[in-house]
Amino acid sequence: MTGNVPPAARPVVTGLGVLSACGSGPGALAAAVTHGRTGFAEVDRFDVTARRVRRAALLPGRVPLGDAVAGVIADACRQAALGPDAPDADPESGAPERGSADRTPQDGAAMPLLLALHSDLRTREVAARVSRAVAGRWGITGVTRVYTGACVAAGTAVADAAALVASGRHPRVMVAAGHLVDPGVFATFDAGRALARDGELRPFSAGRTGTLLGDAAVAVVVEAEPAAERRGAPALARLAGWGRSGDAYHVCRPVPDGEGLARAIGSALTRAGADPAEVGYVNANGTGSPLADRAEASALRRAFGRHTEQLPVSSSKSVHGHALEASALLELVVTIGALREGLLPVNASWLGPDPDLGLDLVLDGPRAARPAYALSLNSAFGGANTALLVAAG
Repeated sequence: MTGNVPPAARPVVTGLGVLSACGSGPGALAAAVTHGRTGFAEVDRFDVTARRVRRAALLPGRVPLGDAVAGVIADACRQAALGPDAPDADPESGAPERGSADRTPQDGAAMPLLLALHSDLRTREVAARVSRAVAGRWGITGVTRVYTGACVAAGTAVADAAALVASGRHPRVMVAAGHLVDPGVFATFDAGRALARDGELRPFSAGRTGTLLGDAAVAVVVEAEPAAERRGAPALARLAGWGRSGDAYHVCRPVPDGEGLARAIGSALTRAGADPAEVGYVNANGTGSPLADRAEASALRRAFGRHTEQLPVSSSKSVHGHALEASALLELVVTIGALREGLLPVNASWLGPDPDLGLDLVLDGPRAARPAYALSLNSAFGGANTALLVAAG
């Protein structure tokens, strides 16, 4: 499907489920990122006494990853009101009652499950656990495909889901992702000097020294707008455009001029038929890496030109940490929340301007805005990039 071919149906988001160090549910996440309340603390899940950096944004307690992902899938389906009949609503929250969401959707359509996970010896086990937990519910037959493409894994899955819905192949697709910080990944990032030495993730800030890792389990229901309307399910947001690119510049360094990411942004805008000046917020990849943040700023200037000076930018990673394969889905939920609430999240832990960047960062507090479009960006080692363009529902 290309940018100049009309879609069979516009893809919208009808359900969200999220669990992170900020709490459970989109509301807790939105409150944290809007006001810059970071979730970083000393790691107590495993021994970090030999590490240079000892902080991350972790979930409380010990929840198996498969169970956490299955739980947010259930939450997303409940919010999407997936069931054969209009569900009874909770009088206080307006959300469907829990028992009503365990049924097959009224149209009987199978819902593919696209799952983004970290690639290791447990990937097959986690995917199987998720599949067993959700198969036969809400039209989900099991895990359809597993994405392990590092920090763009979930973004790639969302782009595929949107294409499947827009082409008319499926009325709805579930996208889920999960990552829990473990000793091996933590040790690798620490040994590679990728973690912030001062224990704070400071995207685009002077004095930034690296990233910090975070836990997340996230699920999103992507649905054809007509299918959602027939069920009476409100659209939380519209997936207006999506773009992917690969620059293959270096195994772990970004291409300095941002050319690859700029191409992904351009693809998303073209697919949506949107002008760059219509974009009113960017939830940036913003890992806090000196090189990566500089390259991303270059990409934004390439893609938006003079509009970059009036384009509000922040990175929600500054609050919830870098959730690797789950990052793009977590940040999509943040971006949808910003559009719905009319408040742009704070770029937290900022120390001062980096003269090489020249971005309009959201600082000090949330910024009130109702943009036509918002953009969520992600990049991964090896030069992979994704751009997801969101419009209010």
